Amino acid sequence: MKEKIISLVSLDPEAGRSYQAEVESLFGDHAQVRIYSTLNGTAEGTLPKADLYVISTDAYGSAEEVARHVPMGSETMAIEVSFRWSELRKLKEIPAGERVLFVNMTQTMAREAITQLHQFGINHITFLPFYPGAELTEDISIAVTPDEIRYVPESVKTVINLGQRSCTSGMMIEIALRLGLEHLLETEKFQEYFRDIATSNYSFDQMFARSIRLESQFHILMEVLAEGIIGVNERGEIFACNRHAEEIGRVSGEMILGKWGDEVFPYIPFSACLKERRRMEAQVRRIHGVNVSVEVVPVLRQETCIGAFAILQKFNEAERRQNELRGQLLKKGHTAKYSFDDVIGKSEAIRQTKEILKRMALSESPVLLIGETGTGKELFAHAIHQASKRGDGPFIAINVAAVPENLLESELFGYEEGAFTGAKKGGRPGLLEFSHKGTLFLDEVEGMSPMLQVKLLRVLQEREIMRVGGDRIINIDVRIVAATNESLEQKVEEGSFRRDLYYRLNTLPVVIPPLEARGDDMFLLMERFKQELNGAFELSDEVRAFLKSYSWPGNIRELRNVVEYFVYTGHEVISMEDLPHTVLKHKRVKLRPVMGVSREAAAPVLAEDSCSDFWFVLEQLYRASEAGVPLGREKLLDMARQAGRPMSQLEVRRILSEMAEKGLALVSRGRGGSRLTPEGKAFWENREM
Repeated sequence: MKEKIISLVSLDPEAGRSYQAEVESLFGDHAQVRIYSTLNGTAEGTLPKADLYVISTDAYGSAEEVARHVPMGSETMAIEVSFRWSELRKLKEIPAGERVLFVNMTQTMAREAITQLHQFGINHITFLPFYPGAELTEDISIAVTPDEIRYVPESVKTVINLGQRSCTSGMMIEIALRLGLEHLLETEKFQEYFRDIATSNYSFDQMFARSIRLESQFHILMEVLAEGIIGVNERGEIFACNRHAEEIGRVSGEMILGKWGDEVFPYIPFSACLKERRRMEAQVRRIHGVNVSVEVVPVLRQETCIGAFAILQKFNEAERRQNELRGQLLKKGHTAKYSFDDVIGKSEAIRQTKEILKRMALSESPVLLIGETGTGKELFAHAIHQASKRGDGPFIAINVAAVPENLLESELFGYEEGAFTGAKKGGRPGLLEFSHKGTLFLDEVEGMSPMLQVKLLRVLQEREIMRVGGDRIINIDVRIVAATNESLEQKVEEGSFRRDLYYRLNTLPVVIPPLEARGDDMFLLMERFKQELNGAFELSDEVRAFLKSYSWPGNIRELRNVVEYFVYTGHEVISMEDLPHTVLKHKRVKLRPVMGVSREAAAPVLAEDSCSDFWFVLEQLYRASEAGVPLGREKLLDMARQAGRPMSQLEVRRILSEMAEKGLALVSRGRGGSRLTPEGKAFWENREM
C-alpha cells in the first residue's frame, strides 16, 4: 500500500494528466497521485482528503476559493511549470528578429510563458501572445505553443509544439520535503529530471546541490580526521560520532545517536559548553586506561548556540601528527623555488615592485609584504631570499594563521624533552633554528597571538630564542620576511597587534599590487596559465573588455581558476556565455586603494555596475559615526526595510566585509556594531562632492 496521497488540481484536464505522469514518475512508488480539473468539474465541492494538495494558480480564482475546496488544515502548495532544455534548443534555431506567435489558452498564460522564455535567454525573436478571441493583425509564418495546437490560426505555416510545460525541479523538491521523502532526491531518476528541466532559479538549485554535497563532505571529513569527533545539537543530543571517537570511547556510533551526550560520555562537559557558550579548553581525561585530551567547542550562529563538538585525541597520536606537520613544513619550504624572473608582468606597477624588492633583498632588515589575498606574496618572498646574500641558506615558509596556536609556539621555537606530555625524547628544534643563516617567511602574520608576538619581537631584537620548556638561550641568525592581507596599522589601533612589533616588521614595507592595478599583465598571466593547463582557446573582444574591467577580488589565484574553467568549456573562442557564474554575478565596488598607497595615487573608483546597496550602508554608517554610535547588522536591515530596499543578512555581511577589507569600516562581532574609519568618512564625503 502506498504511503501518501498527492492531489493535483489544474484548470485544464489535459495539463493535469501531464503533471500526474511526471509526479508519478518520481513519487509513484511511495504516493498515490490524483488529479482534479476545474474545467471538467472534478475539482468542485470539497476535495477528498490527501496528504498534499498541489494547485495551479489558474485553477481557482482566489485563496478564499481554494479554502472552500481544500479540507481545513491541509498542506497546500502551487504547481510551478517550466520548459525542458531540449525544447528550448528548438527555439534557438529560429532566425534572429523573427516575429513569432505564442499560442496558449488565455492571454495571461501566454504572457506568463513568454516572460519565462525571456528569462531562459530566448530573446533573439519577438513573441506575440495569441489566444482564443485574439485577432491576428499581421502575416505571421511561425507559431510556438505548449501543446495548444487547436488554437493556432490556419494561416500559420510552421508550428513548433513545445508540449505541455513540465513541473519545475523546485516543485518536485518541495513535494519531497513536504512529504518527508527527501531521501528520494539523491536517486538517479530525480537527478536526471533536474538535468532535463530548464530553470532560472540558479540560487535555489545551487543551494540544494550544495546542501547535498556538504552533508556528504561532512561525513567524509568526520572519518578522515585523526581526532575523535562527537557532535551534539542544541539539546545535547548526539548526532555525529566518528570512528576514532568510537574507538576511544568504546561505543557504537549507531547505538548512541539521539542519546544525551552527558549520559553516554560523562567525562565530556557538553552541558557546560552549551550553557556557557564558550570553548571548554583541552583537559586530560583517563578514558579506559588511556590519557586523552578532551576539548569541547560550541557552534554559534548569530549569537545562538546550536550545538557543540567534542575533540578527543590520544597524546601519542598528537605527537605523531605534530611530527608529520613539521616534516611537511620543512619539505615544502626548505629551499626557495622562485626568483624574480618567475614574476610575470610588464606593467609599471609590477615593474616598480620588482625593482624595489631586488634592492631590499640585499639588505638584512625584515621585509613586510602587504597585499590582498592571491596577489603572489609568497612568490615574492621566495624571490627575495634567492636574490639575497642568504640565497644558499634555508628558506622556510609557514602560514601563521593555518597552524593552531597551541602548536605554533613549539613549531617556531622548538621544545625540550619533557616540555609537555608526549614530547619527543631529546626535544626538537623549531623552524627558527632550522632557518639559521637563511630566511623564515611568516605568512598572514596578523594571525599571531599576543604571547607569540612578544616572543617574535625578542627574536628580532636580540636574535636569540629559548625552546618551550627549556632554560638555555640559543643564538640564531634568521632574516624575517612577513606578509599580511590586512591593515596592521588598524590592528595596532585596535590593540590586537603590538605596536613595537609592527615597527620592527615594517622596516621595509612593500605593497604588492592587486591584479586590477596591473593592466594587461592579466593577459600575460592568462597565457602562462593556458600553457601550463594545455589550453587552446582565444578570448572574444567582448570578453577581453569585460575581464579588463573586472575587479578580480581573488587576484591571480582567481585568474588561474578562470583560465582552468575556460579550458574545460572546450570552446575555441570564449564568449560572454562562457564566463563562470561567479565572475558574472560578482558585482563589486572597486574600492582599492590597497594598504600603503596614498589616497591621491589610488582614489577609489566605482564600477559601472556598482550596487546602490553599498552606498546605502555607507551612508547609514556615516550618519551613525557622526552621531558617535556604532551600527549593528540588525539595525541596518531594519533601516533598509524602512527605506524600501529589503536586503538579506548575507548581503549586509558581504558589504561590511568589503568595507573592512578596504579599511573603510571597523566591523565588530556580536553586539559591538560597525563604525566608519577616518578613511571611510573621507570616502563618503569625497563621494558627495
